[in-house]
Amino acid sequence: MRNLANTDIRRMARCNDVPQWKIAAVLGISEPTLCRWLRRELSPERKNAIVGAIQAVAKEAESA
Repeated sequence: MRNLANTDIRRMARCNDVPQWKIAAVLGISEPTLCRWLRRELSPERKNAIVGAIQAVAKEAESA
């Protein structure tokens, strides 16, 4: 089993049923760019931005 970087981010997105393309859309980047970012440990600023995007998409889905 391989050890993936940013497993906390991946798990958070999966648990909230938030696909990576939606996270990327909120951040204003492409899905492949997000995938590349997630290959290595993120800076705290970038990680906070992604967490915020996940929370925003999850909240939007909750209210729909």
